[in-house]
Amino acid sequence: MRRAAAIALLLLAGACAQLQTSVPQDQVFELTGRIAARQGEESFSGNLTWRHAGSVDELLLTSPLGQGIARIVRERGSVVLTTAEPREYRARDAESLTEETLGFRLPLSGLADWVRGRPAGGAHRQETFPDGRLRLLEQSGWKIEYLDYAGGRPSRLRLTYPGVDLRLAISSWR
Repeated sequence: MRRAAAIALLLLAGACAQLQTSVPQDQVFELTGRIAARQGEESFSGNLTWRHAGSVDELLLTSPLGQGIARIVRERGSVVLTTAEPREYRARDAESLTEETLGFRLPLSGLADWVRGRPAGGAHRQETFPDGRLRLLEQSGWKIEYLDYAGGRPSRLRLTYPGVDLRLAISSWR
C-alpha cells in the first residue's frame, strides 16, 4: 500500500513537472510505447520512451496523460532514477532500484536485446515461430513472450518473473 501511495504522489507531482531527456551520441535505438506492470498488490501503467546506446540507457516513464513519473539513466555501471519531485535514487542495477522506488522490477540489463527479439549474452532457452522469429525466451529468471511483431520487430511483449508481470506495447522505433 505504501508503494501505491508513493506512485500516486509521483503522479500528482508529475502534473507540475516534466522530466527532460537527452539524446546519447552513440544511440542504437529509440522506442516509444506503453508499459503495464504488476508486482504483488502494486500495479502501474503508463507510457515509455527509451533511448538505448552503448554507453547509456535513458528511459522516461510518463502517466497515461503524459506527465513525467520517472527518468531512469544507466551509465558507467550505475543507475539513477529521478522522480518528478525531483528526487534522485541511485543503485548499481535497475531491477533493485525500480522495485524499491516504483514497486516493480524493470530488467534493464537484458531488455535492450529482448525488445529486439534476441537473447542477451549468457545461458537461455528459446522457442521460435516457424519463420525463425522468437516466440518465447527464458533468461536470467525472466520469461519473455513475443505476442506480436510489426515491421519485423517485436511490438508486444509479456515479461514475467516470479511475482512480476510486465507488458510492453511498442508503438514506434527509431
